[in-house]
Amino acid sequence: MQETISLFILIAGAILAALAATTVMVGTVQLTSRRSHGYLHLIFYAMVVMVALSTILSGRDLSFVNLNMEEAAVTPRHPFMRWTQPLLSLLMLTVAGERILSYWFSREKTARLPLTLLLSYIIFWLGTVVAPALLGAHPNISHDYAYPLVIGTAAVLVTCDEREVAFKAARNVLFLFMVASLMLIPIKSGMVLETTYSQGLLPGIPRLAGLAAHAVSLAILAQLGLICLLTLPYQQKWLNRLAWGVGLTVLFLAQSKTTWIAFILCWTCFIAVRKGPAFLRRVGDPVRPEFGIVSILMMMLAVLAVGLVLMLGDLGTRINVFFNSAEGAQLASLTGRDKIWAVAYDEWQRNPIFGYGPLIWETDFRISIGMPNATHAHNQFMDTLSRSGIVGATALLIYALVLMVLSVRYARESKGLTLALFILLAMRSVSEVPLSLFGYGPEFIAHLLLLMALAASASDVRIRTSLALHISKYPGAFLKQRPVRNPLSGARTRA
Repeated sequence: MQETISLFILIAGAILAALAATTVMVGTVQLTSRRSHGYLHLIFYAMVVMVALSTILSGRDLSFVNLNMEEAAVTPRHPFMRWTQPLLSLLMLTVAGERILSYWFSREKTARLPLTLLLSYIIFWLGTVVAPALLGAHPNISHDYAYPLVIGTAAVLVTCDEREVAFKAARNVLFLFMVASLMLIPIKSGMVLETTYSQGLLPGIPRLAGLAAHAVSLAILAQLGLICLLTLPYQQKWLNRLAWGVGLTVLFLAQSKTTWIAFILCWTCFIAVRKGPAFLRRVGDPVRPEFGIVSILMMMLAVLAVGLVLMLGDLGTRINVFFNSAEGAQLASLTGRDKIWAVAYDEWQRNPIFGYGPLIWETDFRISIGMPNATHAHNQFMDTLSRSGIVGATALLIYALVLMVLSVRYARESKGLTLALFILLAMRSVSEVPLSLFGYGPEFIAHLLLLMALAASASDVRIRTSLALHISKYPGAFLKQRPVRNPLSGARTRA
């Protein structure tokens, strides 16, 4: 009898929650119809707040725990999060549903739909989530699996104005997150600093994990904040400089070598796309050839220097000495990730079509293989292969190819933003799983930002192309209209 009453209460609660969410979505659709943007940007606040609350309430002490592949990280879940997380999830689903409904009722939806991006995302979700959840060797179904589909679909349907608001929201909340992480150093040093870390390039300096789950996760959030700052800097110079100082300090103290390299490459993409055409014009300018001559000479000197180092520097011996050292052996094994990849490959061989299933890297499986802290395969392709089989791996390759092509195609339109975000995700995929769609977390933020940047750029191109065609047919009707503005084209945008 008691079980029946409990089941009835749960069903009634679910129905009331669904009705409440529907009512809120209808209301927000009505409000959004009078605004230039919706409320999808609130998702970034919800995600970052959830990460911060989880860390603060966990009571962790990094001064006594060394997070490595051989030790299990114990992070108990606070009872407060059992209520907060569902509420934040409901908020994200509501604002995402509002965006989808607003698009559905829009009169000009066919002109802005990035169909290739949307279809590839749905295929990726079906191949990597639905297929293993239903047909894997160990099937499992959870309501969390549907969240990325709803949120990701809403991200693909954003407009240019919504992209600008979303990137501002991500920029603001990420820098607040980093400032809070730094301010807690003198107050809760054990919570935010890994004093036992000894694998970095800064001996004697503790590694900053901040309010993130791990220092590597904090590094990726800092990098995303700096990318948003490059895209939409603050209007106030002092605030912009302060944000750069905070972001670079956190990125430096997180001591993630992969993230350092990724940030340099992302920054290079911005410079190449924004300054590259002007640089090439100056190099090939026949009227003023001095700049081109000096540039070519500097490139020749750089190539000559590299050649001399390779020929006279006894590089082979130095490499052998390095790999025979403890640091070199650790690098050769990718800090133990080669063992995890071997396990992932073996599981794929046992279940080649649909994989092991969604629960492959959960607690029971990790204990069975003796790697209690290996929460995933530490490589996007190997994780998808072991979890979703050849079906999921194929969907991943198709999706990654679509993202790469669209990122390159809209690189100039987005002032290098799409290409920088794609490179960030590509480099992150070597050792982590930033494209996983089993639930959502801080890794999902970069994925969402890339989807929004691609979708808004495609929408902007379509609208301007359609407007150009109308002007060519009816030139007199458009003489008094102002041209369409690209929000990312300006050097400064009002905060």
